[in-house]
Amino acid sequence: MNFAPNSAEARDIAYHLHGQTNIKVHEEQGPMIIERGNGVRVYDEAGAEYIEGLAGLWSVSLGFNEPRLVEAAKRQMEKLPYYHTFAHKASSPAIDLAEKLISLAPVRMSKVIFQNSGSEAVDTAVKFVWYYHNAIGKPDKKKIIARKNAYHGSGIASASLTGLERMHQAFDLPITDRVLRADCPHFYKCGLDGETEEEFATRCAANLEKLIQDEGAENVAAFIAEPIMGAGGVIVPAVTYFEKIQVVLKKYDILLIADEVICGFGRTGNMWGSQTFNLKPDMITSAKALSSSYLPISALFINEKIYQAFRKKSSEAGVFGHGYTYAGHPVSAAVALETLKIYEERDIVGHVRRIAPVLQTGLRQFLDHDLVGEVRGVGLISGVELMANRDQAVSFKASDQVGPTTQTLAQKHGLIIRAMGDTIAFCPPLVINEDDICELLQRFGKTLDAVRDWAHRQSLI
Repeated sequence: MNFAPNSAEARDIAYHLHGQTNIKVHEEQGPMIIERGNGVRVYDEAGAEYIEGLAGLWSVSLGFNEPRLVEAAKRQMEKLPYYHTFAHKASSPAIDLAEKLISLAPVRMSKVIFQNSGSEAVDTAVKFVWYYHNAIGKPDKKKIIARKNAYHGSGIASASLTGLERMHQAFDLPITDRVLRADCPHFYKCGLDGETEEEFATRCAANLEKLIQDEGAENVAAFIAEPIMGAGGVIVPAVTYFEKIQVVLKKYDILLIADEVICGFGRTGNMWGSQTFNLKPDMITSAKALSSSYLPISALFINEKIYQAFRKKSSEAGVFGHGYTYAGHPVSAAVALETLKIYEERDIVGHVRRIAPVLQTGLRQFLDHDLVGEVRGVGLISGVELMANRDQAVSFKASDQVGPTTQTLAQKHGLIIRAMGDTIAFCPPLVINEDDICELLQRFGKTLDAVRDWAHRQSLI
C-alpha cells in the first residue's frame, strides 16, 4: 500500500514496531516516514539512517541528492514550467529528449512518445499494438502474451498483463480476454528433474508456440517481456531463452515489446537489458531511471514499420486520438536529459560493470546460509530466495510471512530491501561504491541471522 499516513497514531505505530522482531508485518506494520536522502542513504523522521537497497522503487539511479538534477529542474521551471505536446506543439526539452533516446536505443527505433509512468507506457503500448493491427488490416490480431510472474504496472491494461495474482485480487482484473499467459522462465523453480537449463528454454519456446497455434496466430498480436523480471522475483531468464522465444515470435509475425522500465539505463551492465539478453524489440517501454525518478516521466519507443502504419491510419481518421496532459512535460524532460548526460559523463554503465561483481559475488556468499536457496542476478539487480529447507528446495508457506519479516528486520539493521514473497530483492542506486556494497552485505548478513533466530522461535525451521 502507498496511502500516506495522516495521524500521529500512524507514526506511533511505526516507532513501536521499529524495534520489534516477532511481528505479523502485514497486519501491524505502520509507515516509515522518510525525510531526506544523501547518496545511497535515506533518513527517517527520527534521524535513523538506512542504505536504500532498492533505489526507492528500482529507480533512483543517481542517488538521493544529485544537485545537477535539482538545478536542471529549477532552470526549466523558470524558463517554461509547462507545455503540452498536442496539436502540433512541443517544447525544446521534449524534442531534445526524444532525439537523444532514439540515439541510445538498443535497436533501430523511429519515434518516442512520452508518458508519466511505466504503467502508462505499457498501457500506451497495448493501445498501439491494437491500433497498429487495425491499421495494417488485421483487426483480429489483438491478443497479447505476457508471462506468469511478470510485472508490467498497475493500470487496468498493464495490471491485466501482470502475471501476479496479488495485482488482480478484488480489483476485478484481468479485465480482458485479450491477455494470454506464457511460462515463467525461472529454471530454479520451473525446471524439471534432470532437465538442463537450455532444455528448459527449449520447452518454454515449444510451449509458447503451442499456445500461439492453439489461439491461432492470426489472433495473437504481441509478446511483452521484461529482460529481467523485477517485481515477480528478480528472475533472470534461462540460458538461450530469449534466443528461442524470438524465433517463435518471428515465425508467427508477433510483435515483441521489451519492458525496460527496471532494466533500462544501465541496471544490467548495459544501457538496456535488451542488449544484455540480445532482444530485438519492436517497442520498448522505459521509465524509472530515465530521470533517476527525480520527476515522473516515461517513454515508449516504436519502430519505423509501426510509425508508418500509424501515419497512414491517422491521416485517414483525421487525428491520432491519444495523449496525456503531462506527456513530455518540459521540466521532467529537462531533468531526464541531464540524467542521460550524467550517465555518459560519469560512465555509469562502465561503473556498473566494474562494481557489479562485488554485489553479485557478495550475495552468493550467503548460499552457505541455512535460509538461502538461490541467489540470482545481473549487474546491480539481484534476488535472494529464502527456503524452509534449502537442500530439498522446500519453500516457506505464504502464511509464515518470512519475506515480509525479513524486510522489517532489515530495516532494524539499517537496510531497506523489498520482499516479493520469500525473494529478497536488491537494486541499489547505480552510483553505489564498493564500501557501500560491503556495508549493505554486512547489514543483510545480520538480517539473515536475525530471521533465522526468529524462524526457529516460530518453529518454521
